[in-house]
Order: sequence, then C-alpha cells, then structure tokens
Amino acid sequence: MSAFESKAWLQHYPAWTPHTLDYGDTTLLDIYDNNLAINADKPATWFFGRRMNYGELDKLVRRAAAGLKAFGVRPGDRVVIMLPNCPQHIAAFYAVLKLGASVVEHNPLYTAHELRDQFKDHGARVAIAWDKAAPTLEKLRKDTDLETIIGVNMVNAMPKLQQFALKIPVKKLRDSRDALTAPAPNTVPWEALIGAAIGGEGEDIVSEPSLHKDSPALVLYTSGTTGEPKGAELSHGNLFANLLQGKAWVKGLGDQDERVLSALPLFHAYGMTMIATLSIYIGAEMVLLPAPKIPLIMDVMKKHTPTWVPGVPTLYERIGQAAEEQGIAIKGIRNAFSGASTLPTSTVEKWERLTNGLLVEGYGLTETSPILVGNPMSEARRPGYIGIPFPDTEVRIANPDNLDETQPDGVEGELLVRGPQVFKGYLNKPEETEKSFHNGWFRTGDVGVMEEDGFIRLVARIKEVIITGGFNVYPAEVEEALREHPDIENVAVVGRPRKDGSEDVVACVTLGEGAALDPDGLKDFARERLTRYKVPRTFYHFEHLASDQLGKIRRRDVHADLLKLLDETGD
Repeated sequence: MSAFESKAWLQHYPAWTPHTLDYGDTTLLDIYDNNLAINADKPATWFFGRRMNYGELDKLVRRAAAGLKAFGVRPGDRVVIMLPNCPQHIAAFYAVLKLGASVVEHNPLYTAHELRDQFKDHGARVAIAWDKAAPTLEKLRKDTDLETIIGVNMVNAMPKLQQFALKIPVKKLRDSRDALTAPAPNTVPWEALIGAAIGGEGEDIVSEPSLHKDSPALVLYTSGTTGEPKGAELSHGNLFANLLQGKAWVKGLGDQDERVLSALPLFHAYGMTMIATLSIYIGAEMVLLPAPKIPLIMDVMKKHTPTWVPGVPTLYERIGQAAEEQGIAIKGIRNAFSGASTLPTSTVEKWERLTNGLLVEGYGLTETSPILVGNPMSEARRPGYIGIPFPDTEVRIANPDNLDETQPDGVEGELLVRGPQVFKGYLNKPEETEKSFHNGWFRTGDVGVMEEDGFIRLVARIKEVIITGGFNVYPAEVEEALREHPDIENVAVVGRPRKDGSEDVVACVTLGEGAALDPDGLKDFARERLTRYKVPRTFYHFEHLASDQLGKIRRRDVHADLLKLLDETGD
C-alpha cells in the first residue's frame, strides 16, 4: 500500500494536532465578531509605536463600512484594496467583509498596464488605495468600471510625534515623508470615508447575515503556470479552514499573548492568512510594517519583539545577519513558518540558535488559501522537505502522463491536492478552472516526491523542467547545490534553447561582495555534488535576479532576461 493510500503522514502528527477538524459553517465575520466580544481591550495593531486595541479597530471598521455603504457597496460587490501594511488596510479589509462584499487585493506598486485587465475582469467600482498609487488608478477610470478612489495617507496612523516630525522641512525627513505619502487629487480621503459626513459612526452596521462558508471573501490574482494572471476566488470557508488547520499545527498558538511580525505583504495570500486573518482568530497584535526593510524590522526587534514570525527564507537570513552584526537579541520569537522558496538548513540552524524558537518550512499556493503542507512543529520535522499534509488535506503524486495513476513512493510526479482550503475556481474563467482540476483534484503544476512515510519533497515547477540530452533536470535541485558555494549570493537555473529544440542547463548568479565570476571553479564545485548532465554549461553574472514581492526568484522572468541578453550579445 502506498503512502498516499495509507495516509502514512498521519504517523508524524504530534499529539496536539488532530487528524481531522470540524469546520462548520464558520465565516471570517464569525471569527471577527467572536474576537471582538472577548478581546476588545487587547492590542490589535502596532504601527511605528502607535497602538490600537480591537475595540478601537472595530470603530474604524464600522465607520469605513458605513462610508462604503454610502458609496453603494452591497453584498456580492467587489472592492479593491491597494495598500501597504498599515492599520487602515486591516480596517478596510474587515469593513468590506462586513457588508457582504469581497476584497480584491492588488500590489500598490503595480502599473496601470499591469492592473487594467484585472480591473476589467473583477469590475470593482470602488478602490481603497495608498495615496501614492492614486495617480495609477486614475488612469483606469476611463476604460474600467472604477468610479471612486479612496486615498489613504499612512502617516495619519503613525504616532502624533512622528507625524509632526515628518512635517519639518529637513531633507532627510522630507525624503522619509515622500516615501510614505503623496498628494492624491480626485480621491476621497480615508478620513472623509470614516467621518460623520458620509456614513456616520456606523453604529447600525452588523455582519451581513446572508454570508455562509461558500460566500466569496477574497480575490487574488496569480499567474500560475500559464503566465496570464487569473483571479483566484477564495471563500470564507477556504480561508477559515486554513486558520483552523494552522492553529492546530502550532502547539499553543494563541494560548499566550501573541505579537505577529507583519512584514509579509497583505496583498499576497501568505501574508493575508498569516497576518490579517490569523491574528483576528487568535486575538494577536499585528506589528505592521509598510515594507519588509531590515532597519524597520530590527527597530521592531529592539522595541517590540514579536512572538510569531511568518516569512520567507531571505527574510530569516537577513534578520539573523543583522541581529549578529548589530548585537540585537531576538530571543522571544517562539515560532516561525517559512514559505515561498526552499529553506536552507543553515538558515534554520542560525535562526533557532538566535531565537531559541522553532523555524519550519511549508508549502502552498494562492489557490489553496494558501497552505497545504508543513513540517511538523516538533522533532519530526525534516530539513529539505516541505513536510506533510495539513489535517483533512490529501496530496497525491500523479503520473504526468496519466493523472489517474498515483506514482509509487519515491517516484516523482505532479502534486495533486484536495482539501477544505482549496478554492472552487478562477473568477470569470470557467475553462481555466476546468483545466486546473482533474476529477476533483487541484493540479498544482509542481513536481514532487512522496516518501514511503508520507514526507514530501518538492522538485520543480512542471513548466520549468529543463530537458537536456533526453534527461529531465529540475532547477531547484541544481540551485540548492550551487547555493552552498561561498561566492554565490543567489542563483536561478534555467534552460538555454538549442537549435534542436532541447536545452542547455545554465545558471544565472549574483555574487557576494568582492567575488569574481569563476566558471571553471563553479563547474568543478557543481560536479562534486551533481550528476554530470545537471551541471550548468554556462554561468551568467547578473547584478540582480528578477523576484516577486516576497523575494522569491521568478525563473520565468530570469529566463526572459537571459534570452534578451543573449539576443543583445549575439550568442
């Protein structure tokens, strides 16, 4: 019997994690109202030192909901939020949900060109946006349904003393102010939205009673394996399921007062679940940072050390390095959960030495709310593996040539998944939705291996497999080996097209300070660790490798940059 058939992974569940959970018909508004009833006086947000409790946050939520209702937002509508992490972002998110509408999250740094097709797709009439992004949205009014732009000045959520300091006409302070805010003509100020003139105090606002677990709550755009952005529609039930699973995964999470480092962007599925919804569920304080910049993070570590740090490998590495260089103690961080890319063992060892806490790796996708798999938060964790399926989550390694066939243990194939956190489909794209499922299983587009005891190792994206000389080469495996070289800072392994339709394995690298590119030395290093056909034929030096908001290398974009370079040089 295979590991999938026997659910072999259940043997690794610690005592505190049930094999199955009761999800009921719970919505995000249920957990919001419950948290408010029991935690109104507890800290909710911390922003540059200014704190707000859950009762105060609720007043903002109600006023914002009343203002949005006055602008015509009704159950079933979609409202865009385009904000960095700030208290107004949290208030706006729950205000939209209060009205029975759903939130569409967009990166506030996106261009009008990047956003136009998405706005045409979701049809939102109202957007709550960073004032610096308002000019971008203004360009969308003429050819999309967008009517009302609500401009948010983050500075107004900062402590009064800092607000005053930013008004001083000194260049350094002026530069800081310019990075945080800008004039936003033709918008409704956030302060007006929550003011008495538009919607009033919002005392009559109650959670929309018609909502249920299958009601849409959030739309996030993802390119998946095709490169064309699609709106993944996540329901209240999807998002709550992942919260319940996550709380069951981490021993004691929420039993003590928790402070969540909110450096991951809320416009990303990972940040939204790990910060904006989990914090409400467990009554935690969100330590909000508008950008994951190390000076901001280390200031928090000194003044208001978090207990829960969701992040990505580069974030943990940079925090650990800064803590050592600056002599800043970061003990007190009890748990950390890493996603988005492979977590090096050396990063785990350093982090746990500096914090006396746990750091484990997990895996998921936007379409899965997002977490599917995690390493146990116990001695059973396994470096180099993404872990085992969450409660009530099934992962099957399918034969790419016959998805009905499950691969034998230890044999690679496509990860197919199902569980209560898996979305129902893409907005307005029934054909794309149909293609993304196979007999009820969501196709992740990732290649992985399940061992006989249920642990899963990720190998590559299907679209990124390099075929060279008849052999399949998985970039992640080659990258992991090359990252051990002391001169290599970061690396993306891609395929360089040959005339015969196959590809050469090549590596695009960034180097550490003072290092020089040594192709022969790097090849020798790789040959000691990899089968010969996996060793890159050529090494290309890049000053920067294309990455997403979380710092995850985007191989597709690096590949495009390489092809452009080859075209320019005539190679």
